[in-house]
Amino acid sequence: MEHAESEQPDHKNHSACCGGATPSAATENQASVESQTQSAIDPVCGMTVSTASQWHTDYQQQHYYFCREGCLIKFQAEPEKYLQPKAAEPLPAGAEEMLYTCPMDPEIVQKGPGTCPICGMALEPMQPSLTDEKSPELIDFSRRFYWTLPLSILVMALAMLGQHITGLSAGLRSGMELLLSLPVVLWAGWPILQRCFASLKTRHLNMWTLIGIGVTASVVYSVVATLAPQIFPQSFYMHGRVGVYFEAACMIVSLTLFGQILELKARSQTSSALKSLLGLQANTAWRVQNGQAEEILLEQVQVGDRLRIRPGDKVPVDGIVLDGSTTIDESMLTGEPMPVKKQAGDRVIGATLNGSGTLLIEAQHIGQDSMLAQIVQLVADAQRSRAPMQRIADKVAGGFVLAVLTIAIVTFVVWAWFGPEPQLSYALLNSVAVLIIACPCALGLATPMSIMAATGRAATSGVLFSNAEAIEQLRQVTTVVIDKTGTLTEGRPVLNRLLAKTDQFDNDQLLGMLASLEQGSEHPLARAIMQAAHAQNISLQTVQDFDSSSGIGVQANLNGKQLMAGSESWLKQSNIALDDATQRQAEELRHQGEIILYFAINGQLAALVSVNDPIKATTAQALRFLKSQNLEVIMATGDSQASANLVAKTLDITQAYGDMTSHSKAELVKQLQQQGKVVAMAGDGINDAPALAAASVGIAMGTGTDIAMQSASVTLVKGDLYGIARAYRLSQATVKNMKQNLAFSLLYNAIGIPVAAGVLYPLFGILLTPMMAALAMSLSSVSVVMNALRLSRFKLD
Repeated sequence: MEHAESEQPDHKNHSACCGGATPSAATENQASVESQTQSAIDPVCGMTVSTASQWHTDYQQQHYYFCREGCLIKFQAEPEKYLQPKAAEPLPAGAEEMLYTCPMDPEIVQKGPGTCPICGMALEPMQPSLTDEKSPELIDFSRRFYWTLPLSILVMALAMLGQHITGLSAGLRSGMELLLSLPVVLWAGWPILQRCFASLKTRHLNMWTLIGIGVTASVVYSVVATLAPQIFPQSFYMHGRVGVYFEAACMIVSLTLFGQILELKARSQTSSALKSLLGLQANTAWRVQNGQAEEILLEQVQVGDRLRIRPGDKVPVDGIVLDGSTTIDESMLTGEPMPVKKQAGDRVIGATLNGSGTLLIEAQHIGQDSMLAQIVQLVADAQRSRAPMQRIADKVAGGFVLAVLTIAIVTFVVWAWFGPEPQLSYALLNSVAVLIIACPCALGLATPMSIMAATGRAATSGVLFSNAEAIEQLRQVTTVVIDKTGTLTEGRPVLNRLLAKTDQFDNDQLLGMLASLEQGSEHPLARAIMQAAHAQNISLQTVQDFDSSSGIGVQANLNGKQLMAGSESWLKQSNIALDDATQRQAEELRHQGEIILYFAINGQLAALVSVNDPIKATTAQALRFLKSQNLEVIMATGDSQASANLVAKTLDITQAYGDMTSHSKAELVKQLQQQGKVVAMAGDGINDAPALAAASVGIAMGTGTDIAMQSASVTLVKGDLYGIARAYRLSQATVKNMKQNLAFSLLYNAIGIPVAAGVLYPLFGILLTPMMAALAMSLSSVSVVMNALRLSRFKLD
């Protein structure tokens, strides 16, 4: 790679070979390219290389050139593998059956659609898909509803107007209502009855238990009254017949199905954010092999493939840029509106949009390992988690159905004994109304729907919550502890100086050994050192016994030499002395805003390294917002106290701690918690992981290390500190939304059930019919879902 960069080919042809021209341009034979432009195509990686490259070989009377020694070795080992077009990998034989879960009871997981054995609710896919297929239950309920709605309306019309139809006897009218209601109750209402019986069998009483009992009681009574009216006393007769309630049973079924259709459609919108994320991924990629660019399906991309990204293309997979430069729009994943410049050595994220440049990348993370897939999985898991506030609903719902059944029985007895004539008719209607109006589903959906909408909204703005508890806890935070490097600063430091403190090695040798040591570290300072070595074409060596467990430095062996690099405290722990001149020099650099790193060889200081890491453009704005919310902001960094004080002064941070190890950061968090403070920790490095785990809410920068993100409960994809402001706002809005849903659900049941029981009748003569109760019950769940969906449109900036 270094040699390929040292002698650039003609610019026009270089661009063409990297994707600026059509794919056919890349398929020109090598001899033609070589003779016309003095450049060639590396048959292994597909890169354009100069014919002056030192890596070349002959095979079957053809001369081939390579960008680096690794490609040459691969070709010599298996030349035919790289000269023959690669066969397309077979597509998966078939996806495994999708897993479904219940939004109210996420512990229920099964393959394929179905109903929850606890609450009877329709199960939902754990992972949304891009297909627009409707829920099987939505299709089934819609068919049953629309086919039987005319029958329900006819039964209602007969019940209300039949007595005015000339020639229609009371007995015939009851018989017609019976025949018309049978398809409604037995076919359209079968899912309701089935779930009712299942709940009784499993003893998991739920909404379907109440509706099923209400419908069954109405129908059984009415059938007996129609077929054997003689067994009823005269007081049961109204308008020439024993009162029947087929219209109540039919309308309860139709309105329940209608409510379920509305609820299922509304619930499907909670996964719209995930579907939009899935829709971002490319369908195909251009793979470069044997000097040719071949369009393949995304599923065929393998780790290590060289992929060409043309202007305007979506980046197919996560990878690293090998050649070219461009700007990429990452707003769909990070929420950052400004395009980001990319060049050789930079990482790109799959599903982002390329600008006007052309890139050649190497695929690094594909399929479920890609950042997009991990974001979708993290959001899906968070949506299925339970918020602590859900415990309120769980406690109420625990005895809710039994309480409603008890109230319905008491209602029947009271009306049967003390109600007006016909007493049993009033008793039956009012007790059924109590069963129907009660809605445990609204209570159960109160917090899950809010969490699903909030996590989806957050993901589209580059904020990932790992669970519902993090959303609820973030709004309670009083203190935010923030790491400096990579969190307050860009995390892309640049090596400014390497000041040798030994005569045994020159600067290039020192930089080579230091970069070899740091290549095992994920710290931003390590990347700066390796980039400096790469820029000077200094080759790196493999070290042994690499160790970074201290959190403030690294060490390893290289060709018998003991190498150490880290902070001043790291060297002091190892009894490595620093002379006064070196300390003064370091202090001067720190006051200039430089980060100081010490490099030692065999227990002796070998070099003083200074690195500059600029503050992120959005940091000051984010800190102003946090302070406006009366949050205490504390900086904790592994850099020196002088560097910490300089950055703290620039950003108006009143408390700054320097020379912090991973252990001392975690201890600081614990001390603040012991003072009664709710602490959030924001960081990006391995040394931040213990503090992230100890904090009430750990916030990791998505640009940081994997272990930091695994230890955190919130991840900011772009690594922008302003993401904390977005997350904090959303946390406040989500908890408010959950409280609204819970309050509405509790208030609805607290008012609706007594009204259905008839408590207003003695004073105002108001009674609630079973049909009105069914409509109220259906709309209550829909209201909760629609209120939660407001979060998907919540403005975070």
